[in-house]
Amino acid sequence: MATAEPSIHIQTREDVLYLLAEAAEIEHNLMCCYLYAVFGLKRDADEGLTPEDLAMVGRWRGAIMGVAIEEMTHLTLVSNLTAALGGRPHLGRQNFPIAAGLHPADIVVRLAPFTMDTLDHFIFLERPEGSDIADSPLFASPLKYTRFVPAHRMMPSGQDYATVGHLYRGIRDGLDHLAAESGEQALFLCPAVHQIGPSVVSLPGLSLIKDLASAHNAIDTVVEQGEGAPEHLETSHFSRFLAVKAEYEAALARNPSFAPSRPVPANPVMRRPVDGRDRVYIDAPLSARVVDLANALYGHMLRLLTQAFGRANPSTADQQVLVDGAIELMGAMAPVAEALTRLPASPSLPGVNAGMTFAMLRSLAPAIEGPGEWLSAGGRVRELAADARELGVDVPALLPVAARLDGLAARLTGHRSAAPSPAAVAVLPAPDPMTAAAPSRIDGDVEIADGKSLTIRFNAKRCIHSRYCVLWQPQVYKANVQGPWIDPDADSLEASIAVAHNCPSGAIQYERRDGGPPESAPKVNLVNVRENGPLAMRAQIVLNGAPIGMRATLCRCGASKNKPFCDGSHNAAGFKASGEPATIDTPALSVRNGPLDITPMPNGPLRVRGNLEICSGTGRTIKKTTGEALCRCGQSGTKPYCDGTHAKVGFVAL
Repeated sequence: MATAEPSIHIQTREDVLYLLAEAAEIEHNLMCCYLYAVFGLKRDADEGLTPEDLAMVGRWRGAIMGVAIEEMTHLTLVSNLTAALGGRPHLGRQNFPIAAGLHPADIVVRLAPFTMDTLDHFIFLERPEGSDIADSPLFASPLKYTRFVPAHRMMPSGQDYATVGHLYRGIRDGLDHLAAESGEQALFLCPAVHQIGPSVVSLPGLSLIKDLASAHNAIDTVVEQGEGAPEHLETSHFSRFLAVKAEYEAALARNPSFAPSRPVPANPVMRRPVDGRDRVYIDAPLSARVVDLANALYGHMLRLLTQAFGRANPSTADQQVLVDGAIELMGAMAPVAEALTRLPASPSLPGVNAGMTFAMLRSLAPAIEGPGEWLSAGGRVRELAADARELGVDVPALLPVAARLDGLAARLTGHRSAAPSPAAVAVLPAPDPMTAAAPSRIDGDVEIADGKSLTIRFNAKRCIHSRYCVLWQPQVYKANVQGPWIDPDADSLEASIAVAHNCPSGAIQYERRDGGPPESAPKVNLVNVRENGPLAMRAQIVLNGAPIGMRATLCRCGASKNKPFCDGSHNAAGFKASGEPATIDTPALSVRNGPLDITPMPNGPLRVRGNLEICSGTGRTIKKTTGEALCRCGQSGTKPYCDGTHAKVGFVAL
């Protein structure tokens, strides 16, 4: 039987900013609760599960991780709405377990291992408005209280609502009221450049907020992804949790002793509590240090996100570096948190393992913008890397985390360095044209053939066998012969240069020995999306900070053994992905060339920064952008763009 919910009253901008801050805390808290449950799930055959049960638990991990990613979308949308109204996004929250009164009595938020009771609690929190679904008795609040706003008050305060969906409906109605009262232009004060949008990070449903219609769209996205709507029932958080419950119940029917989670505690804390009731103090020495590192990674992640919003001098490039850094810290935090669930919590609690506590910093105030912010941000990551490396002596799973953090520290501290000039990206200077041609030789992965007027450099590891060379210049590139097979003098200089320019992978590059100019940069930076195949790039490409020439084919199927380059594995893997994605209406770029910086995010997408026109395989322009995250796990639902699926499927790639 549906139950009525109390009205939410919004009379001023301050009221709506207050409720948006509470909504941000709810989304943030739920994300942490879902991650805590995921980190404790069993992974290995030695943990008492059958192979079939391990596969099932793996599906649950992906489903819950997908929900957690969408909670990040919700938190970002709430932050965008706050910024559009002239406020600073709120990323702070109280430490777990959340004190009574911060939310309505029925919204109990605390960290707990993944059990049937915990799953019932997740279903209760994500239930549709008006539902009569009951919470698990283990999570029901012992206190019954009502939050209300007395009449004629200037200070905003908490209000009662039974479901998260109703809170958002109240915010939506309040925005309508304020827009009708003062006008949309007076309500949405700040331009969208102070928000984080799809050009900065790929999150499912993320959008910018400019007016009442886009605010409605953002709120509807949050509600439909969470509790669901008639046309989204199968994909909502509520429905996904119900599907997990059905499998869980079937597993328990087969085996009543089935336990998918490690023995992690409810309500772990990293500092000795004043009141120890219902809390587990992590005081085993090694575990205490590992939980400290996990929380430090989490805290710095929040710092970078805070820094990305509301910048005085908005720059998409700055925002991308900060948000990418936050995502990288989240990726580093996960293996630390999972390793923690294998360690003991306390000598006083035999058989109970530790768990991450998501402890908060006291302040998340943004740092002063300028060169110092990058040195500070990178310096902190370097400290975290050193700690992970030291702990890795006893917890080997942390050693890859240290290496990952070293790379992030370098990217942060190096930001704002001068963009590479065209000369820095061009191929190596031409040698003295009078130098005698040398026999074919090998330099690392590159075979070098010197002719009288041209040196040809061939990188076999980058070759995708498009066969332009052997079909257009069989006299230069001699297929199926023993010994030297590249003869630069067998055709004209101009013809050989033309073939090199048509090599899509950049496996063929050249150096002129006649004093002529090197390969020039493209007039327009392009990426062509190949049908069932790779991303073909043409630009002044800077990969991981190093110039690699003007052409490259980069893997988007996830199967290449030579990532980030394509090695043809998409054929054997049966990769299917359209080369004709839908056109996105985007404004023309004021500048269409220049260096294109590409960073393969560890276990994530290709982060591309710079002027870029994304084209279909047949040449149709589908998007113009200055920053994009392109899928390389092969499983995004919005290919060629990343939608966060790499985290759900456990994609692994440096």
